[in-house]
Amino acid sequence: MTTNAAMLPTAERLADPMGPDNDNMGSRVRRGLSGRGASVAAILIAIVWTLPTFGLFVTSFRPVKDINSSGWWTFFAHPNLTFQNYTDVLFGASTSSGRLASYAVNSLVITIPAVILPVAIASFAAYALAWGHFKGRDWVYIGIFALQIVPLQMALIPLLQVFTSTHTPVFMRVWLAHTCFALPVGVFLLHNFMSELPREVFEAARVDGAGHAQIFRKIVLPLIVPALASLAIFQFLWVWNDLLVALVFSDGTEKSAPITQRLAGLAGTRGNDWQRLTSGAFVSIVVPLIVFLGLQRYFVRGLLAGSVKG
Repeated sequence: MTTNAAMLPTAERLADPMGPDNDNMGSRVRRGLSGRGASVAAILIAIVWTLPTFGLFVTSFRPVKDINSSGWWTFFAHPNLTFQNYTDVLFGASTSSGRLASYAVNSLVITIPAVILPVAIASFAAYALAWGHFKGRDWVYIGIFALQIVPLQMALIPLLQVFTSTHTPVFMRVWLAHTCFALPVGVFLLHNFMSELPREVFEAARVDGAGHAQIFRKIVLPLIVPALASLAIFQFLWVWNDLLVALVFSDGTEKSAPITQRLAGLAGTRGNDWQRLTSGAFVSIVVPLIVFLGLQRYFVRGLLAGSVKG
């Protein structure tokens, strides 16, 4: 004799809170999301999302006269390619037309230390707040957490005054500014990751006579590599694409300005040279794309860490 869900005893239904109705609903949702209609919708969304980027990519290879006379979609009927836009942007003789290669080097000089410093400091601080025992630890963590809501713009002028009064070098200004702005989020993310590590591992290491330095170097660091990679990717993308901090703390010259500051002026004073802006934009995304693809597996592991137990 078949027993339906309505005839189940109360105790049995409480013991199985999901119940057959919820289970069937979950199955229907999974079938709907994995069906042909959902796949078609996902493909259409992907096409609509990438179509403007593809148009910019095509425009970056078109001659100036074609750009000014027709839309990028006419390229398929009358294909005409040129690398002149990229040549002008990367190695242009005049300051107004290009020299993006030197600004890209400046961005690397700015970004690499601005990633290493906050990631290193945040990992030390997160370990101390997660596994250290000292008075006021919780209050320190609450204070760092609260700093995330402070707008970046509020700290720009005070920091600039400090750097100017202490005659801090230009690159050091940008490194320290990005480090200060990244630490609250970095400490918060790494603290949550480290606090989920098994306590038994730390207790066994202490029994064997290991100190905090050995535990951090030999146990914690290998376990938090996905979290460090995720934080490093986010920080790299943030610093590489930043314009506000660069405008405030760099001197704007070719010796120290990042690539974003140069991109802002590539279109010309009247916006009549925006073909250079399209090619310059794609030059600027090459390095972040390489970094993301190179660390993608660590990034995915960092996002999924803690989602499955056991």
